[in-house]
Amino acid sequence: MLAALTLAGGLPAAAHDHSGRRDHDDARLAVQRGEIRPLAELLTIVRDKLPGEITGVEIERHHGEWLYEFIVVDKRGRLFEVHVDPQSGAIRDTKEK
Repeated sequence: MLAALTLAGGLPAAAHDHSGRRDHDDARLAVQRGEIRPLAELLTIVRDKLPGEITGVEIERHHGEWLYEFIVVDKRGRLFEVHVDPQSGAIRDTKEK
């Protein structure tokens, strides 16, 4: 189940884990505890690294570890899924869809 979050810049976002449990509240608490950066900060960091337009964002938890997923469309119209470290803003991997 996905839950929409309100973000700076008007981007749609969702928070979920792979058990299907809604966990946007957990993501908000993780930001408050300093475990992950707020999405607005990561957008500032990541926009300079990604060639193209960010069209969607999700925050996921895999085995208890948070991960941001950005959906990016490049200038040639190709769609990419980009996984970003929620603390550093480092790009972990990129997959063309």
